[in-house]
Amino acid sequence: MGARCSRLSGCWWESQFKPTDLESSDLENGSKSNQETIPGFCEYTFEQLRVATSGFSVDNIVSEHGEKAPNVVYKGKLSNDRFIAVKRFHKAAWPDSRQFLEEAKTVGHLRNERLANLIGCCCEGDERLLVAEFMPNETLAKHLFHWEAQPMKWAMRLRVALYLAEALDYCSGKGRALYHDLNAYRVLFDQDGNPRLSCFGLMKNSRDGKSYSTNLAFTPPEYMRTGYSVPYSLTILFALTGRVTAESVVYSFGTLLLDLLSGKHIPPSHALDLIRGKNFLMLMDSCLEGHFSNDDGTELVRLASRCLQYEARERPNPKSLVTALIALQKDTEVPSYELMGISQGTASAAESLTLTPFGEACTRMDLTAIHEILEKVGYKDDEGIANELSFQMWTNQMQETLNSKKHGDTAFRAKEFSTAIECYTVFIDGGTMVSPTVFARRCLSYLMNDMPQEALGDAMQAQVISPDWSTAFYLQAAALFSLGMDTDAQETLKDGTTLEAKKNSKS
Repeated sequence: MGARCSRLSGCWWESQFKPTDLESSDLENGSKSNQETIPGFCEYTFEQLRVATSGFSVDNIVSEHGEKAPNVVYKGKLSNDRFIAVKRFHKAAWPDSRQFLEEAKTVGHLRNERLANLIGCCCEGDERLLVAEFMPNETLAKHLFHWEAQPMKWAMRLRVALYLAEALDYCSGKGRALYHDLNAYRVLFDQDGNPRLSCFGLMKNSRDGKSYSTNLAFTPPEYMRTGYSVPYSLTILFALTGRVTAESVVYSFGTLLLDLLSGKHIPPSHALDLIRGKNFLMLMDSCLEGHFSNDDGTELVRLASRCLQYEARERPNPKSLVTALIALQKDTEVPSYELMGISQGTASAAESLTLTPFGEACTRMDLTAIHEILEKVGYKDDEGIANELSFQMWTNQMQETLNSKKHGDTAFRAKEFSTAIECYTVFIDGGTMVSPTVFARRCLSYLMNDMPQEALGDAMQAQVISPDWSTAFYLQAAALFSLGMDTDAQETLKDGTTLEAKKNSKS
């Protein structure tokens, strides 16, 4: 472990990647700021994503289906403090690594503000992972079906429909018309409250690229046409293996329009019966009563019924959907976050937190004060490691390794930081014992020697060993301040302060 950590700590991770070149046309609909903040597509190592997700911690699972889903989505945080969504596939999903990589790169070339864009992937051994922009404001399913404060407003529902149609139209124009398992869980809301379509649905769901929708009530009718009289169980099997087509994607979009109209997940057959009987008002969400005109409701119902046509060829294409939905928009000047009731422009959590002495020392870049704090705390945060080391002292190898640590401690205490680096490196490279405090002390020694990138790597390794150790975050902040990355440093400082506050509240 020591050698691998040493290699990682010697660089600023993302600066080593060579992003895939993107055509300027692939940044359509995006503002200049959006274009500048979306990174190019790159390949990550499994170790990077493991660290980013705190070892794929259960606490970081954000997919609505939780741990039982075959492909779980985790929230993660890269070394430059960029938040990401990491989808980890079941190892049997993509046996052909070359096919997975090619598919990911193709999707990764897309760039549009209507998408939660794919920014990278990982393909090591049996591991297959996708990395996308993280959307912090939940899913459409959450806001439509499980809202707490207020139901989604009519104008926002119309905006969601339009933005999704624009996303599908963009993808179709780029040769990616097939979207797998389009539903309310695939629609995410960004920091501004704008809806985005998850890029994960643009990837095939399995080795053969077939859909795995399991609810027959929402399955496009063409999936059920076997041409034979077959038992119900075989019909289910056929539905589970029906291939996605551009027309079936539009059908699924129609089911989303029903979701937006009703605030519930209504089977299309039931909805169509109501529409044919001219009882479409029974479809409408009762929370919307008095907030929309009958003409607007009628138009959206008509559009949904067109998408749900039994014959696939009679369904509209995404471009015509966009045209129809533009004409229905309301309150276009009101930002999405206002319509969604999402607060914006408030003071950051970092500003509302009271910094500890350690946090204040990092803000001032007072390395002498940081040294005094680390020296005073000693090794008490190395939970259980000290006892393990004393138990193993009987072997010569262990004794030599411990001696290098002791010499490092002596040099660290005497502020001979170059010597401390050398001694701690011997201890770390020994690879038989792990100590987050040693990484922390070598981190500060690197900072004292004006080596901030190396210091950042050590602080991150301390976090890998002890994911909830506030000291690791504080030292990352100090290294980031040294690198001139003040915004990232402030965010990491906030994380460290929050962790320390939680620890103190428990003690």
